[in-house]
Amino acid sequence: MSSPTLDPVRGSAAEILALLREWDAADDPAPLVVETSGSTGTPKRVRLSRAAMRASADATHSRLGGPGQWLLNLPPSYVAGLQVLFRSVRAGTGPVVEDGSFEDAVAAMTGARRYVSLVPTQLVRLLDGGSLDGFDTVLVGGARLDPGLRSRAAAVGVRVVATYGMSETCGGCVYDGRPLDGVAVKIGTDARIRIGGPVVFDSYVGQPDLTATAREDGWFVTQDLGRIDHDGLLEVTGRIDDVVVSGGVNVSTGAVATRLREHPSVTGAEVVGVPHPEWGEEVVAVLAGDLSLGAARDWVADGLPRTWSPRRVVPVPTLPLLPNGKVDRLAVERLARG
Repeated sequence: MSSPTLDPVRGSAAEILALLREWDAADDPAPLVVETSGSTGTPKRVRLSRAAMRASADATHSRLGGPGQWLLNLPPSYVAGLQVLFRSVRAGTGPVVEDGSFEDAVAAMTGARRYVSLVPTQLVRLLDGGSLDGFDTVLVGGARLDPGLRSRAAAVGVRVVATYGMSETCGGCVYDGRPLDGVAVKIGTDARIRIGGPVVFDSYVGQPDLTATAREDGWFVTQDLGRIDHDGLLEVTGRIDDVVVSGGVNVSTGAVATRLREHPSVTGAEVVGVPHPEWGEEVVAVLAGDLSLGAARDWVADGLPRTWSPRRVVPVPTLPLLPNGKVDRLAVERLARG
């Protein structure tokens, strides 16, 4: 087994935590390197300075109401789990790492303020058991938070905060649509979301051309599309690769997937374009739930143009996930292609 390291981040939670404590206390440490999940392609290695990580962790505690004790049940080598550990370092608290049941980990917590960071799938599984009682805030990121799921959490007294961010921004940097202190967000003429401020990454390891494309006058140019609503909140509307052309019609696969997730019989949905000899690209829905093709088409057409409706449905028990809890988009595409 390779030795624990921060370049790139590798090791057990305890090993990485020890390295982070040394890194935070050092005089002038080199940036750490964290790998992206590779959910839509080849993983990248992202350099994050100590100043950026500190800005992110400290702004998070400020937004949540103060430092507290964190529970870790995300992979520590990805940015979301890494930040749970680094926030603990900045707070001067000892995190509790889930190495058995979530309930046992909760029982081991002693902090006056308690936080946990989850992906939506984890939130779904934990809501029914009452395991989230006693947390001051539950951060949810890594994927879109369904409004119905948020309502379920609120109904049982769980305070959920939806986060938006990525490895290049030290993790979540926009909470419930509002940027953390020091973070700036703007929408370019191409509708892509841009993020500025002290949390932005230094560079990609060994990819100077990609770094130059992703950094624009100090702003990080994301792969996401969005808008600022009338309340000044950021709304993520899709990704630049979410639009496919089917039969000469531009179809927003992100919007179709969002519409399908609103169906009461659907527990998960992703929509992709698959090459087709007649249509150019065929709109295919990979669905977890009980919904026929006809019902799926009618449901989509009731809220979006009928020409956007999927032409094929691939039923699955659950959507394929990466180790960090994000949907594995490449696996979804393989399923759609059959």
